[in-house]
Amino acid sequence: MNTICLIRHGATSANEQFLYCGVTDLPLSEAGAAALKEKRERGGYPDISGFRVVTSGLRRTEETLRLLFGEVPHETEPRLREISFGIYEMKSYYQLEKDGTFLRWLEQSDTTAPEGGESGQEMRARVLEGFCALAERGEDTLAVCHGGPIAAIMQQLFPEEGKSRYEWQPTGGEGYELRMDGGKALSYRKIPETPA
Repeated sequence: MNTICLIRHGATSANEQFLYCGVTDLPLSEAGAAALKEKRERGGYPDISGFRVVTSGLRRTEETLRLLFGEVPHETEPRLREISFGIYEMKSYYQLEKDGTFLRWLEQSDTTAPEGGESGQEMRARVLEGFCALAERGEDTLAVCHGGPIAAIMQQLFPEEGKSRYEWQPTGGEGYELRMDGGKALSYRKIPETPA
C-alpha cells in the first residue's frame, strides 16, 4: 500500500483573466501566492516526509511546491504538464468567439488538436503514461501539477463516479490523496483536509 498525492498549482494571471494557458510557463500571481499561503496556514496538507516529490517542471508548479511544503528535493515529470492549446495559448474565449476554426475546435477538442497543440485524448494518454510510471514504483509520492491532468487521472481511476473533468478539477493548491495498492487506486480523499 502506498499514497499518491496530486495537487494543482496556485492561480496565475492567466487563470485570473480566463486565458487558455497550458504550456506557457507563467509564475503564480500575487493573489495566487497569497491564497496558497493562507491555505498552508489553515493546515490539512499531508506530511510528505519520505515521499518522492515531483512537479511538472513549469514555474507555477515549482512555486506552489515551495509555498506549500518548503524547499524539498524533487524531480520533474514533464508528462504531467497541462494540455498544449497551440495557437490558442494565452487567448480568451471572448477574443476567439468569432473565429470559426476556434469554434469548430472547441466542439471537437477531445479528438482534434488546435494548430501546434494537443487534443484532449493526446493529453490524457501522455498524462496517464506519466502517472502510471509513478504508480508502478509503489512509493509514497507527491505530484504538483495541473488541473487538466489531475482531472484526467481521477476520471481514469474512478470511472464509476461518472464525474466530468470539470467536476474532478481541483482549485489552486488543492487536490486528492490516493490510496494505492500495486498500482491500483483503492480510494481517495480531498486535500487539504479541513481540520475539524
